[in-house]
Amino acid sequence: MASILDEYEDSLYRSASVQQSRASVGIPHSGYVNARLEKETPIFNKQRIDFSPPEKINSLVVSSNQLCMSLGKDTLLRIDLGKPDEPNQVELGRKDEAKVYKMFLDHTGSHLLIALNTSECLYLNRSVQKVRALSRWKGHLIESVGWNKFLGSETNTGPILVGTAQGQIYEAEISVSEGSLFSTNPDQYFRQVYTLEEESGPAPVCCLEIERGIEGKFFIIATTRKRLFQFVGKVPEGTEQQGFSSIFATHADHLPSFREFPANLGFSEIAFYTPKLRSNPRSFAWMMGNGVLYGTLDYSRPDSILSDERVWVYPSDIDITVNKPISIVLTQFHFLLLLPDRVKAVCTLNGQVVFQDLFLEKFGLLTRMIKDPTVQQIWIHTEKVVFRYHVQRESRDVWKMYMNMNKFDLAKEYCKDRPECLDIVLAKEAEHCFQNKRYLESAKCYALTQNYFEEIALKFIEAKQEEALMEFLLKKLSNLKPSEKTQTTLLTTWLTELYLNWLGILEGDPSQRNLYLDTREKFRTFLSSPKNKDCLFNNRASIYELLASHGDTEHMVYFAVIMQDYERVVAHHCQHDEYDEALNVLSRHRDEKLFYKFSPVLIQHIPKKVVDAWISMGSRLDARNLIPALVNYSQSASTQQINEAIRYMEFCVYQLEETQQAIHNYLLSLYALCRPDSLLSYLEQAGTNPNHIHYDLKYALRLCAEHGHHRACVHIYKVMELYEEAVDLALQVDVDLAKSCADLPEDDEELRKKLWLKIARHVVQEEKDVKKAMACLSSCALLKIEDVLPFFPDFVTIDHFKEAICNSLEDYNKHIEELKREMEEATQSAKRIREDIQEMRNKYGSVEPQEKCAACDFPLLNRPFYLFLCGHMFHYDCLLQAVFPNLPAYKQAKLEDLQKKLAATSQPSKSHHRPKDTDSISLGKGQQSREQIKADIDDIVAAECVYCGELMIRSIDKPFIDPQKYEEEMQSWL
Repeated sequence: MASILDEYEDSLYRSASVQQSRASVGIPHSGYVNARLEKETPIFNKQRIDFSPPEKINSLVVSSNQLCMSLGKDTLLRIDLGKPDEPNQVELGRKDEAKVYKMFLDHTGSHLLIALNTSECLYLNRSVQKVRALSRWKGHLIESVGWNKFLGSETNTGPILVGTAQGQIYEAEISVSEGSLFSTNPDQYFRQVYTLEEESGPAPVCCLEIERGIEGKFFIIATTRKRLFQFVGKVPEGTEQQGFSSIFATHADHLPSFREFPANLGFSEIAFYTPKLRSNPRSFAWMMGNGVLYGTLDYSRPDSILSDERVWVYPSDIDITVNKPISIVLTQFHFLLLLPDRVKAVCTLNGQVVFQDLFLEKFGLLTRMIKDPTVQQIWIHTEKVVFRYHVQRESRDVWKMYMNMNKFDLAKEYCKDRPECLDIVLAKEAEHCFQNKRYLESAKCYALTQNYFEEIALKFIEAKQEEALMEFLLKKLSNLKPSEKTQTTLLTTWLTELYLNWLGILEGDPSQRNLYLDTREKFRTFLSSPKNKDCLFNNRASIYELLASHGDTEHMVYFAVIMQDYERVVAHHCQHDEYDEALNVLSRHRDEKLFYKFSPVLIQHIPKKVVDAWISMGSRLDARNLIPALVNYSQSASTQQINEAIRYMEFCVYQLEETQQAIHNYLLSLYALCRPDSLLSYLEQAGTNPNHIHYDLKYALRLCAEHGHHRACVHIYKVMELYEEAVDLALQVDVDLAKSCADLPEDDEELRKKLWLKIARHVVQEEKDVKKAMACLSSCALLKIEDVLPFFPDFVTIDHFKEAICNSLEDYNKHIEELKREMEEATQSAKRIREDIQEMRNKYGSVEPQEKCAACDFPLLNRPFYLFLCGHMFHYDCLLQAVFPNLPAYKQAKLEDLQKKLAATSQPSKSHHRPKDTDSISLGKGQQSREQIKADIDDIVAAECVYCGELMIRSIDKPFIDPQKYEEEMQSWL
């Protein structure tokens, strides 16, 4: 194990050197560059608004990018922050000394309530310019408003809750009529639903919030100076417009659940954090005398929405008797406290102050801090100045806090896109788990870090935690890149060694049986993992050596199967006499080469099953390659076992229709050895055509002769057309068999007669059976009694041949009569032919003077001509010109030769002094020769009419224009 670790360290030497060089120049040990190119902006980025109010700012509210500001005594300024250059100023129109006490703006930015210190309330809608007094609200100093975020619209607030300084909670609704400014009073109704009390009696309702949970359940949160109340109830579906009276009615006889704290600021304020627009708040922060009560909101709880509550005390520099906080705003991970001269941001995770912003005295005292929930912007104002805070990447350092709190899952969640931070968290989590002896979890975390591999591995080795070390190596292996082949090889080999060691330890302990089985399954999963397949395959020799060194044959076979090294698997089974298992492997994977290799061994022990397997493979196996196994097997096996070899060979011949000569020869040898009856049927089925026979005839003949199978030899002789040898051998077996052979040469009567004479001689001389010899005469028409008589001995009487001799004489007489009849017929036929020839010589035809040649259309009688029976007439030269190109080459040559001879006979003699008799004789001979030449020319040229004979039919596919003269002809037409 140590050597493997050393090798792995060497393979990582270069990367470790790089990390060390990084550390030497200030780069963190994790290997990530943690540098900032520029100063990071703060989470809360303050911006002063470029605005100088003409009068002091009394109050400011903002929601949905709509800002409303009360200036001086009678002015209201409305600004759409999307169009900041178009402010809208509205006059309150008050002539008395009333001042704005508080303002409330709903979540849509459409409905503005203005509470005056004279216990009056005004209403202004975003779509109108005139402020309207709410008459039903008169006489109540409004402290808080709970807006209806579920039914409210731009023209109607829906049922809302209103809290007063006297502790009463009222339900109201404000509606703006369409088509006119106000057709009726905007306040539809205003009725009391509850009164909040503290131990001293009714207390001002500082805050109101309405939230809807699941299944139609509503949660109403109301606060006084020291108490936080919760009202929980259901509003039936479809009755939401009727308000929340039913929820408060359930608490008419008893107080609702509440939180109470002893100290108070003289007021309290609650803030909520909503992660997304139109969603429910997820957390709250209640600013009261003892500090800030912070918690989350769980809408699934039946009686209380508040969950995970904790009180964060105010920072030590805040004295509620001197500089008590004025306002609170809640963000995702912080709450901001507004003090008269500064703002403090406290982390909700650990209660630590993470941000403080001190304001200059020239701006005046800070008055109010609010947050626009839709755009998550925070607004602060004094009487003269307005500031705005942008919240930027608030969660950037949250991971550190969660990490220090050992909440590693949350820490990883908030740095998953920052690998350098994630590495720190994983390292801290791994160390934490290791210290708490949770070694497997520690190994999983360490494997994901960039810490030095060798340090972590040695750490687990020193702690003697092999299981954790294996987990670490497995995770590390899964994180390696495909290009890191050396590291992959070393880790794979090391893990195999560890698994084998661990399995060896567990196998010897019966009490650890379940753990052994589980570890074995993990090891097999590791070996069969697709990701490790290439590495294991390339290094299978090393893995085999490891398995062999541990004597783990079970996993050696398992690994060989995974690597598809079936040869090793089958060899293993054969070595352990597990022949059935070996055959199962072969049958399952159907590898032809393995069948060829292991069949000689398997067939010695399980012949029937092996043959069944061969048959199941069908044509995928080449039977020629299996013959050596069968030959070795058949030489030492019994007849019953040889039958298995015959069964497979018959399958190849009859089912697969194999034509290989070696297969047929081997089957023939098996038949000759053990099944003589099947031998002859096989030979007969193969037929007698040598071209269609697949066995070697000479080999078959020698084999049958060696084993004394004469009938089979006779059949082979017949196929080889060695009929004399076939008859000679057949006479040793059966005369009838010899007779069947003697009739085979049908086209050679002389040979047939010779074969039958052999049979007759055998019957007469060997069997001495005269009657059977006479039967031979009747079986073959070629034999006569005179052919057979020489074979009989001299003492045989003629009585035995009387009938045969008489029959022979009658046959001769019949033959003579037949010859006479044929001669008479020939004489009559010759006579008729001579008469026809004489008749043809007397035939003639008439030609009119005006007749023309059918070829040249000139008068016919001007030159020598031919007249055909069909009526066509041609000049001699015209017919010759038409016929000559269509004659065969040999006839063309003959015609040219005849023309030359004809021309030679027409030349006059050069001698003028020969005797007269001699000249006349020569002339007579010359004229006779000339006539014969003309007759020969006529036979060729005038054999048939050129227009009506076969010549015209044969020329039907010839083009009208000779292809060689086509171009010339085409040019002549242009």
